[in-house]
Amino acid sequence: MQHGPVVRRRKLGAELRALRTSAGITSGEAARLVGWHQSKVSRIETGTSGARPADVRLLLDAYGVADDQLRELLVTLAGSDDAGGRNHWWHAYRGVLPPTYRDFISLESQASAMRTLETTVVPGLLQTPEYARAVTRAAVDGLPEERLDTLVEVRLARQDVLRALPPLRLSAVLDESVLRREVGGSGVMARQLARLVEAARLPHVRLQVLPFAAGAHIGVTGPFVIFSFSSTSDLDVVVLDHLTSSLHLERKEDLEAYTEAFNALLIHALSPEDSLDFIAATAAGA
Repeated sequence: MQHGPVVRRRKLGAELRALRTSAGITSGEAARLVGWHQSKVSRIETGTSGARPADVRLLLDAYGVADDQLRELLVTLAGSDDAGGRNHWWHAYRGVLPPTYRDFISLESQASAMRTLETTVVPGLLQTPEYARAVTRAAVDGLPEERLDTLVEVRLARQDVLRALPPLRLSAVLDESVLRREVGGSGVMARQLARLVEAARLPHVRLQVLPFAAGAHIGVTGPFVIFSFSSTSDLDVVVLDHLTSSLHLERKEDLEAYTEAFNALLIHALSPEDSLDFIAATAAGA
């Protein structure tokens, strides 16, 4: 049985294979240690099939992996169907959230840093409740109020990563259109811009505005997110959002390409200080 998106199965399998090799254990020996057939170990390591969180813990114990942060990250990559593990808050929304969204939230909750380019709306982690409601209502036409309430609740719960200890380090490049597009009315937008000013002053949040004056740039191809993990860069991933799904890019060349693109955007964008002034001026109607 397959568990989780292909990108996560492959990344999990590659990491487990590396840990087994570092421990000096063959796949056959690993299978005997945990009481499996060797083919199951091979399928997990190649990403052909997924591993349940309990399976991952067995393998990590067999390989002598004691790093709690790495263990938690790999268990998270295994999926959210872990009845015996830590109760991640988004489990309660399994019947409402599509798998790709749950996958995104689990990555976001475990990442140490997040770099994002936004070209249309304010990043979800920085949205006010009323802005989040307006965006969600526009994105999913005809959504019942009860479900709308739930999706906004999830959006706001995600923001806890910025208040955690340690908090997620967020670096966001916002196209000027994000600030100019009136979402939910002028009052909602004014309060959202004020929230951005407030967030920009946090030591772990870096906001930079890419003004229209910068002209065409590499970001015109669309928004993207790069998640980074402190345990190992091998688990870093790029996420591209589409209307009905998300695309996860894990290849080294993809990560390098998007990292270079983001660094180029930082150069063309206003400095954090000038961006703060720009957002404040936009909020004041200048």
